[in-house]
Amino acid sequence: MTCPSAATRTRLRELLAPWLFVVPAAVYLLLFFGYPVVKNLVSSFQQYTPVTFYTGAAPFVGLRNYAEILSSGLFSQTLLTTVLFTAGSVAGQFLLGLALALFFRRSFPLGGLLRSLLLLPWLLPLVVSATTWKWMLDTDDGVVNNALRTFHFASSGIPWLTGTSQALMSVTLVNIWVGIPFNTAILYIGLRNIPAQLYEAADLDGAGPVATFRHITWPLLRPAVSVVLVLGVVYTLKVLDIILVVTGGGPADATQTLATQSYELSFQQFEFGRGAAMGNVLIILSLVLALVFLRADRRGARP
Repeated sequence: MTCPSAATRTRLRELLAPWLFVVPAAVYLLLFFGYPVVKNLVSSFQQYTPVTFYTGAAPFVGLRNYAEILSSGLFSQTLLTTVLFTAGSVAGQFLLGLALALFFRRSFPLGGLLRSLLLLPWLLPLVVSATTWKWMLDTDDGVVNNALRTFHFASSGIPWLTGTSQALMSVTLVNIWVGIPFNTAILYIGLRNIPAQLYEAADLDGAGPVATFRHITWPLLRPAVSVVLVLGVVYTLKVLDIILVVTGGGPADATQTLATQSYELSFQQFEFGRGAAMGNVLIILSLVLALVFLRADRRGARP
């Protein structure tokens, strides 16, 4: 038997080397992402309750879990709340993030320090941020209401977290505050990648700030805009900890979203099958919105 030549062994190593990097990552994704998704999908078609953990029996119920959550009187309200919360959060994060990115594009003293400090809300654990905002928005002793009373903008405490018409706005503002640093960072990087020569040419041609933004900044910033908007929608749809800490989904389910409803069904009512079904509805909604936006963005990018 002849041994393989050195060239053959070298070629074999070159073929195997990429797989040595890919296989561990693929195994990790299958175990920690693929299996939970498949398990959640299967559970949504079963009557999965705490008894299942002892008996192992989870009867197949078909689409009954989906029928129950979709026919629930709370589902339409929860879906609307989710859409409003997502739209308000993404729009606020993007607009403020873009404004700050444009501001920090200019060089000025302590600009680097201010950009670093801007990342603090993003680096803090969400539970810490949400708890701080819950204290600040407290009706009786919160900093916000005390400031409003001090400057005579309000005679009594505004029920930011306990009023049905104010609670959703409050958690949306908290989520905007948390998401601004990410939007600013990505958009700032996108702005820095735009060649300065284009702005110099526009200035020589007499283009104003609006025309420069419309014809240079915005078209070349579209890839970064797509990233922050798609990730913002997907992230916001699944926001759970901020709402649970700040309002707990109340008052009167005014801040109940698909994510918090899925959590409540699974870990408070222990209806794991219905909770899994609600989670799958949330996944489908995320995919649909992301695909719709990407398709619209692709059409808008065409000349």
